[in-house]
Amino acid sequence: MSVTINIAVAGAGAFGNKHLDGLEQIADANVVAIVDPVAANARAVADARGIGHVATELGDVRGRGDVDAVILATPTPMHAHQAIACLEAGKHVEVEIPLCDELADGQAVVAAQRTTGLVAMCGHTRRFNPSHQWVHRRIEAGEFTIQHMDVQTFFFRRTNTNALGEPRSWTDHLLWHHAAHTVDLFQHQTGSRVVAAQAMQGPIHPDLGIAMDMSIQLRTEAGQLCTLALSFNNDGPFGTFFRYIGDTGTYLARYDDLVDGREQPIDVSGVDVSMNGIELQDREFVAAITEGRQPASSVADVLPCYEVLDQIERQLAAR
Repeated sequence: MSVTINIAVAGAGAFGNKHLDGLEQIADANVVAIVDPVAANARAVADARGIGHVATELGDVRGRGDVDAVILATPTPMHAHQAIACLEAGKHVEVEIPLCDELADGQAVVAAQRTTGLVAMCGHTRRFNPSHQWVHRRIEAGEFTIQHMDVQTFFFRRTNTNALGEPRSWTDHLLWHHAAHTVDLFQHQTGSRVVAAQAMQGPIHPDLGIAMDMSIQLRTEAGQLCTLALSFNNDGPFGTFFRYIGDTGTYLARYDDLVDGREQPIDVSGVDVSMNGIELQDREFVAAITEGRQPASSVADVLPCYEVLDQIERQLAAR
């Protein structure tokens, strides 16, 4: 029998709306509340989508009996403590990437999940994109082994703005956010833990207080390599582009699109029920709740990524 999961979405910005788009396609998901610190933003989104309740404080929906789960599309510095608060209030939680910007906070979320036994998931969307799923299935079938992943994460973001070009009240980070996608995907796709990591970063921005360029190299215990270049200074096409170099082929993944090493398209439309990676991520969250299991990209499953990021941060700080 189908069970409807009532969900509150916290964050009425770009990614909150991406989740709302995905949730509209999921029969078992029912969004009952929107939370945003700017009441007008919450009301505008709720009215446009026919959602009945709005709030400016997460605590308002944590105490509601008609809320089963919360999706957190809030600023990075809030992710860990908000996730813990939701779990302690008896709510399943999906938190957008990154889980944390300090390893101890991520460890605390994992501990809270284990104590409560609730579903706690982090939005490592690359695991769900059909392009990366296609590669993963070839690996699982023994048809492809990664030798090297070459990844470029490029944005043009010299001011403190979000994906919509709007001012941010917090600062994004190449290491703790954008590198997290690749470090997690590399370990997920290879099935092997990173045992060596090194990095270099460019000058610290005088206003933002972060490095605007970074280079990271990784090696797994099985010997596979990953080379990752990141920049907020790229004035051109932006996004993340993954080149899989393997023993039986080369593949280039651009979000939900996939081509081979000679730029010949690969049809990934039949990989899953949707071509929308965030929708597929949200489907996994809802399914894990209804089936009483932990999801793919559970907070415990992705924690090794943040252990690597912590190692890199400490390495950079020591220089």
